[in-house]
Amino acid sequence: MSEKTIHLIITRQDGPDKPSYTEEFRVPYRPNMNVISVLMEIQKNPVNAKGEKTTPVVWEMNCLEEVCGACSMVINGKPRQSCSALIDQLEQPIRLQPMSTFPIIRDLMIDRSRMFDALKRVKAWIPIDGTYDLGPGPRMPEKTRQWAYELSKCMTCGVCLEACPNVNSHSPFIGPAPINQVRLFNAHPTGAMNAEERLEAIMGEGGITDCGNSQNCVQSCPKGIPLTTSIADLNRQTTIYSFKRFLTN
Repeated sequence: MSEKTIHLIITRQDGPDKPSYTEEFRVPYRPNMNVISVLMEIQKNPVNAKGEKTTPVVWEMNCLEEVCGACSMVINGKPRQSCSALIDQLEQPIRLQPMSTFPIIRDLMIDRSRMFDALKRVKAWIPIDGTYDLGPGPRMPEKTRQWAYELSKCMTCGVCLEACPNVNSHSPFIGPAPINQVRLFNAHPTGAMNAEERLEAIMGEGGITDCGNSQNCVQSCPKGIPLTTSIADLNRQTTIYSFKRFLTN
């Protein structure tokens, strides 16, 4: 078993304005390894497959249990979490690439500002004053709470944006994750106070009408969030809101 190795081909980039290149590595195999543990081995001993000393590969991670979303990358052509990508289930050579939807900082590390700016745009929070006790909030019906909990599983990993063909450098589309958050917060009894502001946000440029309904997002989401259901529901909500706005103006 000690002679068995893991063959990786990693797309690297030394900086945002530097050209990309590939570098191959061979790491000793151990049972039950994931992609993160292999990258850690390279970090401890940054020597490529040619036996040349190189720089450690840069990537992001945090929780290591598919909760934080930080370790997203493209593994064998599929955007996913590297902490849950088990070596024994991957075809070799294992190809690791950064997600192309976001600007590259270095190697496999990307800048997710595009996604976080979109969450700010749709007010993906409940704006209440937390400086004093407001008492208990309104209760949600159990049926509503159950499906809203499924929407709340989003860990802003960016995988759905990477999988969506409409999210790219030539399009202002905010992507499925921020749109899903509009549905989540509009369903909350307190969040509903700002529901129209959120609908206005997704009715503008780069909003819900830019969705091409490719279904890639719901197929790639590591948490199984019903993203296309959220998009369909918000299409209905924005249509009703448009009629109401037209009739009252």
